[in-house]
Amino acid sequence: PLTFILTGIPSLPMSSYWVAWPLCCLYVLMLLGNCTLLWMIRTDHSLHTPMYYFLSMLAAADLGLSLSTLPTMLAIFWFESTSLRFEACIVQMYFIHSFSAIESGVLVAMAFDRFVAICYPLRYTSVLTSSLITKAGGAIVLRGVCVVLPVAILIKKMPFCRSRILSHSFCLHQDMLRVVCGDVRVNSLYGLMAVILTKGLDILAILLSYTMIIRAILSIVSQEARAKAFSTCISHLCAVLIFYIPLISLSIIHRFGKHLPPLTHTLLADAYLLVPPVLNPLVYSWKTKRIRRRILVLLC
Repeated sequence: PLTFILTGIPSLPMSSYWVAWPLCCLYVLMLLGNCTLLWMIRTDHSLHTPMYYFLSMLAAADLGLSLSTLPTMLAIFWFESTSLRFEACIVQMYFIHSFSAIESGVLVAMAFDRFVAICYPLRYTSVLTSSLITKAGGAIVLRGVCVVLPVAILIKKMPFCRSRILSHSFCLHQDMLRVVCGDVRVNSLYGLMAVILTKGLDILAILLSYTMIIRAILSIVSQEARAKAFSTCISHLCAVLIFYIPLISLSIIHRFGKHLPPLTHTLLADAYLLVPPVLNPLVYSWKTKRIRRRILVLLC
């Protein structure tokens, strides 16, 4: 059967337990952080507001993104198992890119939430109704599922070379295209279109939302009110930067940084998939008073 060979961290032996232990700690921290957020939002009725509904969607997307990479990452660093069947590789690639698109869409929804809260505070509850949040969540998931599906279908029909060594510990579309023996123009073009239709449009929507938010904040006379309004956006801004900086950097070096050492590609890919799910719960727990207060109550 057709198999791919996954790669650990370049220049390190495969059985590096000093890498495997921190990796396991990151996954445990990610699971605890996101599951705690979901549990708190579900059980605390004071958190049943649009902002926290979107936060629960973000935590669910982070869980899906991390769990998509968990089997192969742990198999490589704990059991030195680097081979992966072609079908399993396509499934992993599909879920990684789908959850990434879903998380990007959730960040747009959260930007819209902050826009309405700051620019139209009196209409906040009438605009962001439960029906609208449900429809937005369904549309975000449907977009992520449908846009990435042709990527998996197209690459499944491609012939692959004898050298099937991938440069990451998981399957990514750009990485799989490197070992295709055939014309990849259609796959590359659709992959680029999928990125533009998801991450590209999402970045523009977030920038537009924050342009309007900044204009509204600057129109506020009171300095204290300005600071308070801006402080409600800090957590979301951190989540946006944590998600998009590694993503944009990885896309750039995949297309223009082929001369860079393999370690650079590996570290950026790992940061893109591992850092946001770990840091997002920490950022929101620290910057959101309700969540921080609930955590302190649980700890005490």
